[in-house]
Amino acid sequence: MRKPCCGIAPEGAPFILLTTLATVVFALAGWEVLSILGLGTVAFVLNFFRDPERVIPQEEGIAVAPADGTVVRVGPLLDPASGELRTAVCIFMNVFNVHVNRAPVAGVVRQMRYIPGAFFNATLDKASTDNERLIVEFEDRDGNRWTVVPIAGLIARRIVHWIAPGDQLPRGARFGMIRFGSRVDLYLPPDYAPTIQVGERTVAGQSVVARKRMESR
Repeated sequence: MRKPCCGIAPEGAPFILLTTLATVVFALAGWEVLSILGLGTVAFVLNFFRDPERVIPQEEGIAVAPADGTVVRVGPLLDPASGELRTAVCIFMNVFNVHVNRAPVAGVVRQMRYIPGAFFNATLDKASTDNERLIVEFEDRDGNRWTVVPIAGLIARRIVHWIAPGDQLPRGARFGMIRFGSRVDLYLPPDYAPTIQVGERTVAGQSVVARKRMESR
């Protein structure tokens, strides 16, 4: 698990350095149009790799969003970790969203599995089963299993993770990111119900997306 440097994900450093250097060269050469385009590219890269601090809710019996973005699906899907049919909350991240992913609950990383695949538009349902993805299973303090699946999209080409099996994470902890547009699916345990609907926007580590059912408390 990594901490950001000055609010920027470390994975962005090579891109920021390269685009900044290119822009400086264009400016020194007097290439006005390319300099302006370069500045725009630097601004885009800085915006994409930003990693702001978040106010993590401390209420018991809730789960927070693992990603910034827009909810594109809430409903039953086959959990790739357990093989069970579970309620899933699917969040699409466009290139302007923060792309650092966060743990939905406090718990232990039980297993991780990387699956290579295609790069379909991440808003499509088949992205959950056909695209390149990383399956991460968490176990919370009550023994509930949560599955978080970062999925590469049409533009995204690399899933980065900063965790390993056995790591203990607090709720809202950063665990990885996906470069340049993607999706994250969160599979809920049976004791939890979604509190969010399709079309709503989420803030990673801050928006409450699920709550423990009353009869389970």
